[in-house]
Amino acid sequence: MKTKEEIFASIKNKLIVSCQALPEEPLHSPFIMGRMAYAATAGGAQGIRANSVEDIREIKKNVDVPIIGIIKSVYMGSDVFITPTVKEIDVLLQEGVDIIALDATHRVRPDGKTISEIFPAIRESYRHQIFMADCSTYEEAKEAYALGFDCLGTTLSGYTDYTVGTSLPDVQLLERLVNDFPIPIIAEGGIWTPGQLKQVFELGAYSAVVGTAITRPMDITKKFVEAIN
Repeated sequence: MKTKEEIFASIKNKLIVSCQALPEEPLHSPFIMGRMAYAATAGGAQGIRANSVEDIREIKKNVDVPIIGIIKSVYMGSDVFITPTVKEIDVLLQEGVDIIALDATHRVRPDGKTISEIFPAIRESYRHQIFMADCSTYEEAKEAYALGFDCLGTTLSGYTDYTVGTSLPDVQLLERLVNDFPIPIIAEGGIWTPGQLKQVFELGAYSAVVGTAITRPMDITKKFVEAIN
């Protein structure tokens, strides 16, 4: 079993590809996500971000790189859906994912609590697990760092009610996090081109996650169609 230091070393200055497809999407299938992950690593990706137990199990059959695991669950009355409760965390722990990412925004979770109320107990219970904070603002990242998250991501910038309209990738947020916090900062969200990927690394990103631009052909096709319309 790899140590925290070994896992982080293996993704430093590397590309992580998000291989996800929700039930309503054309490529929703553990088999397809497994092959997608294989294609991504064959192309040079050194990490995979994946959603759901089924997809993670299939991906692990196909690749041997660090996996950032999440479980997207929708609960009535809460906008938090990326690994929203301890239930999802426990399931991911059982699957042995290298890094568990969860929504670290200030929004109220399905159990009526905030991340600052639930994470101390999670950190205490799972001291050796690597946790990634999916944030949307500087303040959320600052709180996540204080709570003991192992790495911070710009994942949710532009995807919360109070950050809608933010230009993505959010290079301003990324740069502030890189300058202010001594833990890995992962650039994620809205990286569509190799030029943007290069830019986030030049700003000091530890790693970067690219998803839709690589693994969602329906959305990629839409961009081309919009260009001719």
